[in-house]
Amino acid sequence: MPEDSEYLCICRLDGIINIISKKWALLIINSIGNRGRARFKQIEGDLEGISPKTLADTLKDLQNEQLIGRESFNEIPPRVEYYLTDEGKSLRCAIVPLLKWAASRDNHGSGKCPYPCKNGPNGAKRITLK
Repeated sequence: MPEDSEYLCICRLDGIINIISKKWALLIINSIGNRGRARFKQIEGDLEGISPKTLADTLKDLQNEQLIGRESFNEIPPRVEYYLTDEGKSLRCAIVPLLKWAASRDNHGSGKCPYPCKNGPNGAKRITLK
């Protein structure tokens, strides 16, 4: 490698990469980040097509990696809210440019979204980046 190359230890990636590379993880982090605090159904509503089990499992994984927190309220009916930890906020700052880059791609030249989306103009799927 050239002498001016920067060397980074990637050992810390081992656990986290398995979590954030899951299909919905980055979008869940973005959804919670947009809202500040979010309930399960709010996140589910933001992410068209995610199953409740996948959402629950991914939320648990993100919690275990300390990217999100979970607060339960002693109310009837019970209420649970999810929020980004400082690490989660830091990750979200890093992924917003990635989400913007991915959204700007034109599907390798075809100019059309290959999926039957229904959220935006002409059926385009949209996510919010705040």
